[in-house]
Amino acid sequence: MSDSIDTQRRSVLLGASVGAAVLGFPALIRAQSDVIRIGHLTPRTGFLGPLGEFAVQAADMAVAEINAAGGINGRKVELLKEDSVNPQTASTKAERMIERDKVACIIGEISSASALTISQVAERTKTLFINTGANSDELRGKNCKKFMFHIESQNSMYVKTCGRSLMAQGLVKGKKWFSLTADYAFGHDLLRVSKRFMSANGGDFAADKLVPTDATDFSPLLLEIRNAKPDLVISNLAGNQITSFLKQYSEFGLNFPVAGFGFDTALAWAAGKGNFLGTWPVVWHHLIDTPATKKFVADFVKRYNRPPENQAWGDYNAIKLTAQAMAETKSTDSVKLVEHFEKGATFGLMKTREGYFRKSDHQMMHEMYTVQALPAGEIKNNFDIFRSSAPVPAAGESLEVIATTAEENECKMG
Repeated sequence: MSDSIDTQRRSVLLGASVGAAVLGFPALIRAQSDVIRIGHLTPRTGFLGPLGEFAVQAADMAVAEINAAGGINGRKVELLKEDSVNPQTASTKAERMIERDKVACIIGEISSASALTISQVAERTKTLFINTGANSDELRGKNCKKFMFHIESQNSMYVKTCGRSLMAQGLVKGKKWFSLTADYAFGHDLLRVSKRFMSANGGDFAADKLVPTDATDFSPLLLEIRNAKPDLVISNLAGNQITSFLKQYSEFGLNFPVAGFGFDTALAWAAGKGNFLGTWPVVWHHLIDTPATKKFVADFVKRYNRPPENQAWGDYNAIKLTAQAMAETKSTDSVKLVEHFEKGATFGLMKTREGYFRKSDHQMMHEMYTVQALPAGEIKNNFDIFRSSAPVPAAGESLEVIATTAEENECKMG
């Protein structure tokens, strides 16, 4: 119960008759129970801010659709939104949302470091947290939590998805990679996973360079790349680092093949027409040919005058599947929702197959895609700048073949 309601209740009990208190108290309870509060925490400033903007727009759209359809079990949804800023602030705001605002769950985040601090608060308070944008394998491994689930794919899923395409292009076995890695938790984890992939498939690294998250000038690194003459330049960058790198790589005129293991389509769009190049994995994109994707894209464009990108997909679907689970369990209780997810509940995700949360580490098992940049002459607008692979894994394969194996995963679920 909120502080304001507690204050009202004390006032009634102190200043009115017992009869008036008895009459007033049920009305307060009814007013509170009419709304389901969902906390939305994600970066809205800093180098991840451009992605957070899509996340917030998609979350607003999902809640508007749920409420227009009658809410969840007849109750309207109220979305409480905050900028997570950094790990310490994210933790403080998560605790405030849970303890003061009484949210039923928390959805969002992009930074792996902030997702970890949110998960610690969620675990202590036994509150459901669905991560929509943080990729680190460690969040599903040694830092996994009973009350944390992941609709965003883990780094291993990104690396193994893109790796299939790179192997088909002959860019792995016997090849030298030059990697650029974002110098924070996500990047370090992604570098570790990409090195594991290379070691298992007969490749090696010519160099791997850590890049501060506030770096804007890549020219010294581009000179190193030119001198190293690698077979492939790999981006383990994040946020608007990717945009800056793509622009400067194109301007520098290097012709070494480029690929990336961390990717968001908004960052490629921001690079400008003709500056996007290479091979990249993505959890979802706006050109997927399914009825659900086409409707989502059309509705988003109508509302915001631009297509949604993959971060929008994650936050939108996280809210929708949470609403579905609450309707199916007829409850907002986090313990019951966790049990429901762990029993194999399935969810439509705008793709060709439904997805489900894997019980062992709470990772969503679903299809991914590899996109290849179009030549500049084939680009017709600022958004349709790549061609896509078929879903990965293929139709006849288990969804789990691109995820961490039992040997690779250190999760010990409490």
